Amino acid sequence: MQQKIDRVVAVLQQAVRDFSPVCFANSLGAEDMVLTDIIAKNRLDIAMFSLDTGRLPKETYDLMQEVPERYGVPFTVYFPDSTLVQEYVAQHGINGFYDSVENRKGCCYVRKVEPLRRALSGKKAWVTGMRRDQAVTRGTLEVSSFDADNGLQKFNPLLDWSNKEVWAYIREYDVPYNKLHDQFYPSLGCAPCTRSITPGEDIRAGRWWWENPEHKECGLHVSPASAVAHGFGVSAQGNVGSAAQDVGRNRITGHKERGLHAGNIREAAHGTGGDGNGDDVVQSSHERVPGNAIQFESKQKVPA
Repeated sequence: MQQKIDRVVAVLQQAVRDFSPVCFANSLGAEDMVLTDIIAKNRLDIAMFSLDTGRLPKETYDLMQEVPERYGVPFTVYFPDSTLVQEYVAQHGINGFYDSVENRKGCCYVRKVEPLRRALSGKKAWVTGMRRDQAVTRGTLEVSSFDADNGLQKFNPLLDWSNKEVWAYIREYDVPYNKLHDQFYPSLGCAPCTRSITPGEDIRAGRWWWENPEHKECGLHVSPASAVAHGFGVSAQGNVGSAAQDVGRNRITGHKERGLHAGNIREAAHGTGGDGNGDDVVQSSHERVPGNAIQFESKQKVPA
């Protein structure tokens, strides 16, 4: 385990050395909490951020609050452009994503892809928690590669970690994690689009379960070759202490993704348009974290 941790630190140090400024897209899944712990302990100059879609489960918000308080690091939260959300809801309804694949992809773009583009603006590299054994489509991933769609380098330091190693680290170092993992939610996303799974089900069976597998694509981490997305905030594979401890060994057969890491923008469904340039960052401090804060970024905060 220590050798793998050392390799992760080396990859992150390389990112900072060669591609500063670097940011970390923290989905608050299990893998990303491992990276959070490693980045904070080693005081690496990597900015952390997360996306609040406005439809996240309470457990995700609880962890979002805990991260900066626990680790004493700045943590920026990006929100959707409220105008785009209002336009989408006016056209399709608040839960219009259930009606068609096109509507669902449009919602993913408005609430996830567009805010990610703002978060990555001005950065030279970004870090994710993707792993090879999460899906057959990730077998060709590299620890470091150029993200042509977003125009910057992309690092996947946990690429060769197993699900059991992720949870062994969490247990060993008492890392906080999303409590939905204890309720058979190996894959985390927006509350209306995520359900628990039963042992033996595909780890992504709980995502957009009303769609056919070949339609389950969101665009967050799409590679140009496969056009299969990774899915922002859904990389965790379940708590090894639960009955679903080995669900991470299953392989997805469909394209259950959203759109934030698209290798080719033409593969991401956009729904509504808009440039989404963010402003008006509001900062609030925490007593336990002097000088550090959660920073909120959006044009207007979108209510859940």
